[in-house]
Formats: sequence, structure tokens, C-alpha cells
Amino acid sequence: MRKRHEFWRKIPIWEDVSVNKFLSYQWSIFNTVQGTVKLKKFLNAVVPNEVSFDKKGTRMQSRDEYISDVLDGIAAATMSVRLTPYILSRINWNNPRHDPIARQFLTMKSAMEPDHPSLKLDSLHEEDDSPVSGLVHRYSDKALFLATSVCPTYCMFCTRSYAVGANTETVTKASQRPGRVRWQQVFDYVRGQPGLHDIVVSGGDSYYLTTQNLCDIANSLLEMPNIRRIRFASKGLCVAPGRILDDEDGWFETLVSLSNKAKKMGKSIAWHTHFNHPDEISWISEDASQRLFEEGVMVRNQAVLLRGVNDDLETMSRLIRGLADNNITPYYVYQADMVKGAEHFRTPLQTNLDLEAKLRGSIAGFMMPQFVVDLPGGGGKRLACSYESYDRKTGKSTYRAPAVTGHDKENKVYEYHDPISSLAIDSSA
Repeated sequence: MRKRHEFWRKIPIWEDVSVNKFLSYQWSIFNTVQGTVKLKKFLNAVVPNEVSFDKKGTRMQSRDEYISDVLDGIAAATMSVRLTPYILSRINWNNPRHDPIARQFLTMKSAMEPDHPSLKLDSLHEEDDSPVSGLVHRYSDKALFLATSVCPTYCMFCTRSYAVGANTETVTKASQRPGRVRWQQVFDYVRGQPGLHDIVVSGGDSYYLTTQNLCDIANSLLEMPNIRRIRFASKGLCVAPGRILDDEDGWFETLVSLSNKAKKMGKSIAWHTHFNHPDEISWISEDASQRLFEEGVMVRNQAVLLRGVNDDLETMSRLIRGLADNNITPYYVYQADMVKGAEHFRTPLQTNLDLEAKLRGSIAGFMMPQFVVDLPGGGGKRLACSYESYDRKTGKSTYRAPAVTGHDKENKVYEYHDPISSLAIDSSA
């Protein structure tokens, strides 16, 4: 039998936590690190006396210097702090500055870059495409339902930083709180759109919907003749997979029941999750994925291409293969969005194009994700390689989006801009 490493025990405060307790979703919620006060206390307990400042270890900094760098970064970020015990346990605390998981959730001020002059807080113009509060209707046949504005863990590069999570020092959020009155307005609109067939339920994160919420939303949508497909978007499988194995929590059983109900109606319910790095996968997420697979729940993954996290061939290949081995379909790899406070995460479009070219043919076609750009300004998702023009010197690429409608979008030219720092690198090469 495969040895199951109890990796969370390396965290001093959790060294005596049993497997059953660690898998408990209620225990996970209770021990989630939320806010800078709790984060500072946690970091003081896990960060070594000295931290390698550069990857070669030729320059060191003290624990206090590293923690100050993180807290200053969070003060300048658009997202508040919330980290589950699972994801905190997957970080290599002996080298936190260069750990790909820590980089996603613990922004260091020294790593941040000035925002690109063309970016906006709501970079995808979701609010402009919302006919009712919390519903983004950009494509004729599908829409995005923002059911909640809370997530189990907040990513510092979140495209929805204008609405998700608590207010920060830099952003007052346009929150989408759960509520039957608001949801009913969404349902009434969806019911009145005969050409609308596909709903993505997101937020925030579907993991923060109660089992009753899940039932209310799924049943309301399934009873509409026009709705054929429902996708629940949740990073939960990546950051708190123990919930799927926790028999005292009913979220998994509810999802399975709703999925089976949809199948009997000739419709479908799927889970869209969000792994960005192979180190996020453990035996817990493997067991959770297997349980979902055995119960016939379709799971797809949407990754984001992030500088210093997964922007090299070896890492992206391991991620895609790791997902495929766990029967999670690698669906999308997104070019990082042009959002505030996240410039240090973005790569040039060329990185996206090169990775797709090198990976295609090395992985079975049905497990090859689509490498896409979600166009700034509300053009929707387009294949990264489908640009009309791409000037490497200026870093500007242009796209058209004939499938989206409204606001004269059919004739609009959309622009994506490479990070300015990448232009300096290219010009000196």
C-alpha cells in the first residue's frame, strides 16, 4: 500500500493533527489563516531564521525582513488574505521566496511591478456586460452567474479583484453576496433568454455555497427548458480537497446527487477547478479526484499562466499530466489578466504561444488544454494563437471576437499588452 505522507505535520502548530482531523472541512475552516494578524503569527512559526533572497542562495535575508516584505506586499495588493491549512502545508517553508505556491498567495512587495498603463480594475468589463446584478451575459448561449463573492483561498492575481473578498487598503469591493432576492432576478432573466443554454456558477467560489444553496441554484436552473449545462466553478479541489473525503460534510454528496439528476434529464453538471502547479496535487487531492471520477462527476481544470510559477515547459507538462492522471480534464490555460497589483505575474504572450507549440503532440489531444487570452474590454476567450497582429517590440497583440455581441463588440479590436518589464528584456537581448 502506498505510503501517505502526512505533510501538514511539518507545520509546528499542526504536528499532532491526525489524518481524520486534517481531512475535516470544519477543522479546515476553523484553522484557515485569515487577515494579516493571523498571517504574521503563522509566518513567525514556520519561516526559518534566514531565507534565501536569490535562487542560488548567495544572498540571504532575515525572517523579519521576509515577513515585512510579505505584509507590505499584501497591503499594496487588491486581495485580502485567506489561506487554508491544506495549501499552507503544500508550501516549502525552507525556501518561501521561491516556492511556486507561496508566490501565488503571498505577494512580496519587492516582487511587485508598476501596473501597466492600459489595465483596469475590472479588466474584462464584466460589470458592463451584466444585465442584472451578478450575471455576466457576454456570449449568446452562455452566461456567468456570480453567486457569491467569497473563496476558501484568495489568489493575488484574481481577475475579479473588483468584487471578491473583503475590502483591502487599495480596493473597496463591489460584493456579490448570496441572497435569494438577487438570485431570483438572475433566474428570471435566464428563464427569459431562450438562446441561453450554459451557466457557469462562480463568484467567488462555489465551495462557499451551502448544500441548500447548491440545490436551490441547480434545481432552479435545471427546471428551465433552455438550460442544458451547468458548471460549478471552485478552486476547492486544489486548496481544500479533504472536503470531498469528509463523510460528515454533505457538499460532495449533494454535488453527486445533482449531477445524477441532471444526467437523467439529459443535461449535465460539471465542476471546473483551478490547479496552477503540480505541487498543489497530493494524495488527498488524488483520492478526492478518484472519488469524484467513480461517481461520474465531470471535472475540468482552468489554469492561469503565471510568471515564476508555471511558465516553463517542464512545470506545465507535469501539471497537465498530473491532472490527466487524476481524470481531471485540462481545459484552459489562461494568459494572466491585466489586473491591478498583478503585473509581476504576467508573461509575454509569446511565452503562451511557445508553451502551446512545444506541448502539442507530446500529450494526447483530448488532454491538451486550450491556451487562451480572456480579452481585456469584454471580448471573451480567444485562442492565444488567433491574434490578428502581435508586435513583440511594443508588446501589443490585437484580436477580434465575432462571437460576442452588444456595445458594438462585433466590430471592436481588442488589445492585450505584454508586461513592460518583458519589453526591456527583449530589447536588451
